[in-house]
Order: sequence, then C-alpha cells, then structure tokens
Amino acid sequence: MNLEEGYSLIVDKLESWLNTAIEMLPNLAAALLVIALFYVIASIIKKYSGKLLHKVTHNKTIVNLAQTVLGVVILGAGVFIALGILNLDGTVTSLLAGAGIIGLALGFAFQDIAANFISGILLSVRHPFGIGDIIESNGYYGTVQKLNLRNTKIKTPQGQIVYIPNKEVYENPFTNFTKNNERRIDLQCGVSYGDDLEKARSITLDAISGLEGINKDKGIEFYYEEFGGSSINYVVRFWVDFSKNPDFWSPRSEAIMAIKKAYDENDIMIPFPIRTLDFGIRGGEKLNTMLKEGTQMGSNSSDGGEG
Repeated sequence: MNLEEGYSLIVDKLESWLNTAIEMLPNLAAALLVIALFYVIASIIKKYSGKLLHKVTHNKTIVNLAQTVLGVVILGAGVFIALGILNLDGTVTSLLAGAGIIGLALGFAFQDIAANFISGILLSVRHPFGIGDIIESNGYYGTVQKLNLRNTKIKTPQGQIVYIPNKEVYENPFTNFTKNNERRIDLQCGVSYGDDLEKARSITLDAISGLEGINKDKGIEFYYEEFGGSSINYVVRFWVDFSKNPDFWSPRSEAIMAIKKAYDENDIMIPFPIRTLDFGIRGGEKLNTMLKEGTQMGSNSSDGGEG
C-alpha cells in the first residue's frame, strides 16, 4: 500500500464517520433531551419525596438514602433509554454485564466498605441511637455528632472527634446512656471501725435526700459492702435525670461534698490508709523504745571507754 492509497483510506473512513454523525444528530439530540428530562424528573422526585419521607420519619439518614437511591434509579433509566435511541442496545447489554463483573470484583476488594455501608443502613433503620445521644462503643465514650453510611462520628467529653466504623458499632455491644433519660450514680465511701454504723447510714441518707436534682421517686439505696483495711466500706445509690454529662457529674460532686460536710458536723470519720512501722529484730517495738535503747547502749560504750 502506497501513500496515496493510505491517504484515501483515511479520508474515506473520516467521511463515513462524518456521514454517520450527521445521520445520528437527530437521535443524539433526542438522547440528550431524554437525559435532561430524566434529570429534571429525578430532581423533582427527590425534592418532593424528601418532604413526604420527613412526614413518615425524622431519621435524616434514611431520608437522604432514599432520595439518593431514587435519583440514581431515575437518572440511570434515562441514560439507558438514551443509549437505546442511539441504537447502542449492545452497549447497554455490555455495560450491564460489565457492571456485574466489576461489582463482583469490587465486592471482594472492598468488603469492609460494603460491610460499613450495610451496617450504616441497618443502624439508620433500627435507630438504636440518634444525634445528640451519649453512647459508649468499642471503648470510646461521647456524644453522637453524625451517622453516615460509613462511620459514626462521636465527640468525647475532652473534645476529641472519633470516627467509629459502622461495622464495629453494629457488631459489638454498645451502651446508650440517654435512651431512658435517667442514670444511676453509685458512690462508694467508708467509715471508721469506731463509728456507729446505723448512725452513719442515717446521716448519709439524709445528706443525699437533701440534694436537688435527684429522682426521689426511685429512692436512695445504702449498702455496707466489706470490712476494708482501715474502714468499713459502703455504696450509696441514687438516680438522676440524664440527657447530658453535667446531669451526672454535678449531682455526684454535690453528693460527695454533702456527705463530707455531714460527717464533719456529726464527728464521723472517713479513714485514710494507715501504716504501722514495727522496729526491732522481731518487730513490735516502738520507735521511742528503740531510740531509748540506742541511747543507753551508746552511753554504756562511752563509760567503758573511759575506764
């Protein structure tokens, strides 16, 4: 093949493509019009479906997910119709087959991402916690800031932002502290062995019952637990309304101060650990005895030296 034959072949091919493009212009215009029409329809349906879904549920994650799925399905249908208008039915079939193969490959490659996605949907549907709830999951404690389809975002009391994969939240036990809007405070303390235990219990209960913000309908519980090394230990339990962390921290702090004040006023001692040091070879000797014996031994040695 010489240069002229090659040139003629290229020109013929370009002319063929140009003629085909000109012939396809009406179909191309119709296909673009179909895509634009379906895009508008998808936007309208997303808008009004959002308003309708908000009347059914207040879960924003579910609403956003449903809107996204509807938009993608409608726009995808428009794209396939447009490809049919362009006589690209074979391309549509190839795309569907390719999408299946690619989806299978991606499913194996991104198992964790898929698991987090499905877990996010299940958490949104079951709604075990909502935005603003205080939860503890996988060793992290904080307030839920956001729940998307990949992770759960919480803010710890220290101000750090933690992102927990939805799979870990869904598959592992977690605690929702604000689900019932109440929480129990367990306060441990002890009194000395020389104090009257009945008197100590009565004074403790009176001190707690005088606090504001506690749920008195559930009562206050007081139990002695053990004979400790330097005190008889007890636990006092009471309930508070709980929606945020200060609802728990503040009553606990007030209870500690009230108990200490009541004990000071009634001469009840909260013992602290005491260590007894034994001196001498066998122990049991007091420090002043040891010092006295040491002084005497030193004096005897001096007298013997003078002699």
